[in-house]
Amino acid sequence: MIVSFGTYDAVKHPRVGIIVDGLRERGEEVRELNHPLGFSTAERVRMLKQPWRLPALAWRLLTCWIALRRDARALLKTGVVPDAVLVGYMGHFDVLLARRLFRGSTIVLDHLIFAGDTAQDRGAQGLRVRLLRGLDMRALNAADIVIVDTVEHLAMLPDRSKGVHVPVGARAEWFDARAARQDAQEAPLSLIFFGLFTPLQGAPTIAAALRRAHEAGADFTATIVGTGQDYEKARVAAGDLPAVTWTDWVDAHELPALVARHDVCLGVFGTSGKARRVVPNKVYEGAAAGCAIVTGDTPPQRAAFGEAALYAEPGDAAALADVIAGLATSRERVAAARKAAADTAEGFRARDVVMPLHARLRPTGETR
Repeated sequence: MIVSFGTYDAVKHPRVGIIVDGLRERGEEVRELNHPLGFSTAERVRMLKQPWRLPALAWRLLTCWIALRRDARALLKTGVVPDAVLVGYMGHFDVLLARRLFRGSTIVLDHLIFAGDTAQDRGAQGLRVRLLRGLDMRALNAADIVIVDTVEHLAMLPDRSKGVHVPVGARAEWFDARAARQDAQEAPLSLIFFGLFTPLQGAPTIAAALRRAHEAGADFTATIVGTGQDYEKARVAAGDLPAVTWTDWVDAHELPALVARHDVCLGVFGTSGKARRVVPNKVYEGAAAGCAIVTGDTPPQRAAFGEAALYAEPGDAAALADVIAGLATSRERVAAARKAAADTAEGFRARDVVMPLHARLRPTGETR
């Protein structure tokens, strides 16, 4: 039996949900001991960058840990010792608790985010980055197996023998949204971007590209979902484009259907080191939902999607505008790009992406 453990929120951050889904589909019994912390990724990173906010994090974390400790002890009292304990996304602190509570289990940390790397990407410098890198090291040392999403992140582990490469993939609801979509073949090209407007996403580049494509005469509509650090820069870069709809928030359960109503899902176009080491969840999800994928031309994204996506140089609004304009002139090209992305997405269902982790946990192929 495997325990999925921590203060994660699988609705806001589906990564751990995908891993749990995949393990269950492979025949594992997975029991969840989960008390969500209630902070978004942006709020957590803000707290780590602004130390005066840490008491709120500490208090909430303590409350969740008391509940997790109670649940873990109740489980252990039944005589059940989990074969493995999966500590969910943003589990830098949770993995320390898991190590203390489950001494006889293999501790698996989903290290999707390196805290120091993420804070640096969002503008932090100096001592704060060094402290967060120290937190990364403590978390990594506490785990027996460390899950990362790209080979570039695998190379950042101090002990690579612990690492397992598990692509992010997409949950079933995204594939279901594709099956339910209805196409309007004669409508203008429709694009969507959704995200937290962090620097790695390159939202100002996307906005400037939309403006350039519009000024060049491209016929399209675009939906931009979310807010965050680069939101105002993106609004300024886009100008007053009537073809662009800005939406601050969409419920997570409604997002797959919304994305599936569009022709193209835009990925990330940031120029930071972190941006060049990730394949964002929106790329997997957009492809699963039946969209063509246009994203930054980086090694991990090329490795994941190959010729099944269209690419533009990160930070290059003119190059991205050219890709958008090219798609806007050809429904046939859009249809081909959508099919290529959807076919590739089939390999990123939950059952498939967890295969390397499952093989590591069950080298004999047996499920207990």
